[in-house]
Amino acid sequence: MTGFKNFILRGNLVEIATGLIMALAFASVVTTFTNWLTGLLPDSTSEIFSNEANSFGAFLNAVVSFVIMGAVVYFLVVTPYTKAKERFFPSEPEGTPADIALLTEIRDALKARPLS
Repeated sequence: MTGFKNFILRGNLVEIATGLIMALAFASVVTTFTNWLTGLLPDSTSEIFSNEANSFGAFLNAVVSFVIMGAVVYFLVVTPYTKAKERFFPSEPEGTPADIALLTEIRDALKARPLS
């Protein structure tokens, strides 16, 4: 169980899944906007492709759905994930990282060494 918890919270699995969900929702917005915009162009085939999917209302519906999807993902996935990640894997305290401190010690030791 610990390995699974580490896999979920340490990796980028949640970030990738969240990005994919939002990208798919945004794809719907782009598709309906494109359909609406191309439906405005005068064309001999506009009668063939004229349907309810090309309306501005479909575009607004896609935008509202995208905003609702973003709110749901944020409040039901991102916020609990962030809290769980901070609880199980707290961030490192502020200060000098270990590798920088080691390099500083090496530099100081080299400076203190007499030149020959």
